[in-house]
Amino acid sequence: MSTPTSTQTPVETAAPAPAPRSAPRRRAVPGWLVGVVAVVVAACLPLLNIPLPGILPGPTYTPGSLHLMALCMIFAALALSYHLLYGVAGMLSFGHALYFAAGAYGLAILLERTGLPLLVAAAISLVAAIVLSTLVGAVSLRVSGVSFAMVTLAFAQAGNVMVRRDPGGATGGEEGVGLTTTLVPDALIGVVNTRNMFWVALAALVLVYVVVTWTQRSRAGHVVEATRENEMRVRVIGQPPYLIRLLTFVIAGGLAALIGMVYLLLQSQAVPTITSADFTIQVLIMVVLGGVGSRWGAVVGAIVYTLLDQRLGVLASSELVDSLPTLLHVPLSEPAFIVGVLFILVVLFMPGGIAGGAHRLRRRRPATARSAGSHAETAEESAERRRLEELA
Repeated sequence: MSTPTSTQTPVETAAPAPAPRSAPRRRAVPGWLVGVVAVVVAACLPLLNIPLPGILPGPTYTPGSLHLMALCMIFAALALSYHLLYGVAGMLSFGHALYFAAGAYGLAILLERTGLPLLVAAAISLVAAIVLSTLVGAVSLRVSGVSFAMVTLAFAQAGNVMVRRDPGGATGGEEGVGLTTTLVPDALIGVVNTRNMFWVALAALVLVYVVVTWTQRSRAGHVVEATRENEMRVRVIGQPPYLIRLLTFVIAGGLAALIGMVYLLLQSQAVPTITSADFTIQVLIMVVLGGVGSRWGAVVGAIVYTLLDQRLGVLASSELVDSLPTLLHVPLSEPAFIVGVLFILVVLFMPGGIAGGAHRLRRRRPATARSAGSHAETAEESAERRRLEELA
C-alpha cells in the first residue's frame, strides 16, 4: 500500500529591504581656510572699485573709505585683545584703554622728545606698556569680581587725569600730542598713502589674532579658562591661578599697546579720549555685540560698531532726520542713542551676539537636512516595498 507523497511548495521569501541610506554629510570648511580667504579679500579691497552706499563714504579705493576700514581693523584688533581678558579669562576690566593709550602716547612722546627711529621708539614704548600692565595687573589681581573692575577703573582714571594735566608739557593736555612725521617713513604719511596704512592695520589685526589664538589654545589658556569656571579646582590640582591670570593680563595689555601705536600712525595724533573708561566700555560693547567668547565674533562686533559709530553721525545730521518731528528728531540726532538701542535689542533678542546667532543658524541647517533626508529615505522604502509586492 503506497502512501501518497506530499509535495511541498517552496515558500518564496522576500529579499530584505535595503538599509536606509544616510544623507551625504557635507565636509566642513576648515576655519583657517576661511580666515586666509578673508584676509586675502580684505588685502585686495584697496585695489578694487567697490561702492558700499551707506556703509563707506565712497568706493573702497578712496582715502576716506580706506581710513574708515583701517580704523575698523584697529578696533577689531583691540576688541580681540579685550576678548583675551573678558571672553577667555573672565576678567571684567574697565581700564584696558590705559594700555592702548600708553602705546599711542608713549610712541608720540618718544618720537617728539628723543628723535629715536620709529622701530626703536616703538620697541621701547611696548616694553614700557608691558611693565605698566604688569604692575597694574599685580595689584588689581589681588582682588576679583567687582573689586577687580573698580581697581582697574581707578588706574584708568588716574591715567586720564595725568594725561589731561599735561605733566612737563609732554602729553599736550586737552589738545593731545601729535605725531612727529619727520621720523616716520614717507610711505606711511599723508592721504595719498592711506592704502599703506590700511595694510599695516590689517597686518596688526592678523598678528593680534594669531597671538590671541595661540594663547587661548596653549596650556596657560586652558588653565585660565578653567580658573574662570572653577578657581578652587585649579588650586587643588596644583596650578597657580594668580600667575596665569597675570600672564594673560600682561599679554592683553601688550597687544593693546601695540594697537595703540598703529592707531597713532593712522590718526597722526593721540588725544585724551582714548584714556577714558568710556573708551574701554566701547570696546566691551564691541565684544558683547560680537559674542563673548568668540574670536571672530569680537572682530565682527568691532567692525559693526565702528561703522555704526562713524556712519550714524552722517545720518544724524542729514536732512531726513532734520525734517522729522521733535519727538523723533531729538533721539535720532544722537548717534550714541541709536547705538545704545541697537545694543539693547541685540542683548535681549540675540543671546550670544552675532556669533551666537550664526551658531544657531548653523545648527538648524543640519537638522533640516536630516529631516529632509529621512523623508527621502521613507519614499525610497515605500517604492521598494511596492516593487516587491508586484513581483510576489
